[in-house]
Amino acid sequence: MEERLGDPADDANPHGFAAAVARDERDAFPDALCAELVRSGFHLNYLPVTWGGTLESFDRSLTLVRTAARRDVAIMPGTMFSIIAATCLQLHGSPGQQRRAAEILRAGGAVAFALTEAAHGSDLLTNEVRLADGVLSGEKWMVGLGLRCDAVYVVARTGERGPGAFTAVLLETAGLPADRLERVPAPRTGGMRGIDLATLRFHDTPVPPDALVGKEGEGLEAAVKAQQTVRLMSMAGSLGIADTAVRLALDFATGRRVGRAVLTEAPYSRRELGVATAALIAADAVALSAARGVHVVPEAFSVWAPAAKHVVAEACDDLIRRGAAVLATRSVLREGTPGGAGLFQKLRRDSDVVRVIDASTLANLASYAGQLPTLTEGTRRPDPDALRTVFTLDAPLPPYEPTRLDLFARGTDPVLTGVRDTVDAVAGHLGDARPAALRLSAAVGGLGELTRAAREPGADPNALTDAAERYAWLHAAACCLHLWSANRGRSLYGTEPGSTGWLGAALGYLLARADGTDPRHHGGPADSALDAALALRDGNRLFTALPVRLATPR
Repeated sequence: MEERLGDPADDANPHGFAAAVARDERDAFPDALCAELVRSGFHLNYLPVTWGGTLESFDRSLTLVRTAARRDVAIMPGTMFSIIAATCLQLHGSPGQQRRAAEILRAGGAVAFALTEAAHGSDLLTNEVRLADGVLSGEKWMVGLGLRCDAVYVVARTGERGPGAFTAVLLETAGLPADRLERVPAPRTGGMRGIDLATLRFHDTPVPPDALVGKEGEGLEAAVKAQQTVRLMSMAGSLGIADTAVRLALDFATGRRVGRAVLTEAPYSRRELGVATAALIAADAVALSAARGVHVVPEAFSVWAPAAKHVVAEACDDLIRRGAAVLATRSVLREGTPGGAGLFQKLRRDSDVVRVIDASTLANLASYAGQLPTLTEGTRRPDPDALRTVFTLDAPLPPYEPTRLDLFARGTDPVLTGVRDTVDAVAGHLGDARPAALRLSAAVGGLGELTRAAREPGADPNALTDAAERYAWLHAAACCLHLWSANRGRSLYGTEPGSTGWLGAALGYLLARADGTDPRHHGGPADSALDAALALRDGNRLFTALPVRLATPR
């Protein structure tokens, strides 16, 4: 795919950075880039083989999407907004509905997903769009690919109270007159400019009996489960943005001198770049772990997915800010900036959209905060074979089974519960990362007490949400530790097998964020993360655990 799309730094490349910035200036949809990706079969990478798709594993799909998204994250919604409707249909669609959706998606069409409403946002239980007497009425907001979709999966109210008051329908849009289904552009976004987001207005729209998906009352449950998978692709978008942001900062820093030293050796910029690259490695590790984990322990994804999403979104936002500090004035110029006019500002705006596109920060944390007691106070030990499969990067994964997704985790988090055993087993091999690993083990042990205190009468009303955020950072740190431990015999991030440099830098960053402190002052040395990133950049490789060769520079 990289060679097919060419060098993105080539200003003449229609699939490069300059073209992406030009589209951004015009609020234009990435038609040519999406068409090229569809011709290559990219749009099939999240569809099961039984649907005619090419899904092998989500870690492969994550890498494919982030590699394309490093050019322009708009390709993600441009080609993959249908993932949530497709997942819902895998969960409870009829064979006929699944066949029809597969036909549309294989041909490069879209099945939109209509859930949220402008007046209610994340408060889904107050949604008003209603299905009654065979007709649909009301207005759905920010519907991805809503202007061009061939069908739409709609979650509508059929009852009065609670989650069971909502039912899903799959509505074909072809042939529906405008006085029954009105499609208008949604309010424009600051980032991902030009993406097809629509407001859909249903005016007593007729709904055939065979359009009902699953049973009455299960529409909202299926939608919430499906969003767990959507967060994986959302993380891929953030990582694509982060890759380009860090690459721009490193390109500038290696070619810029202050006195006799290049910026990568100047104390302030080296520290900023070290923290930025540690944040990128941490984000990559937790996202890669989640992409593998959904195959092995999907029952835990009501927690794992939003925790990983929080870390990836926040870490990528942080590294962009630190990259801007190194670029200084060049981070705000629209002309003459590294990588093309306005590219860095586009990355920043796009990142702001990706972090909220499937849930706001608060809604994301709140989605699992109530599950913390179960996660932190259970006594069940993790399955070592399951953990080994998740984190050993060459271990074959079981097939993805969306029907195993659940609304609530039924036991302790296997990633966190296994930290102490892992630290004990590898303590003699951790090198400079050992102090951080011991701190992690102690911090995980204190999560239960923190959660209990947050639920006491009179506790700070934000205490449980704060505990959920700390949980997310520690979960990510545990993923880094398990990833290193399970792959000591192979090179990760381009470093020597068993190297603990990147691990210490990532743990230091994540533990500082868990403590609410500045990683520059409390995260420990991050030089090893920077050195690894510089080597990957010089080798023209993606910033990921198993580096991917990028398109040959022009």
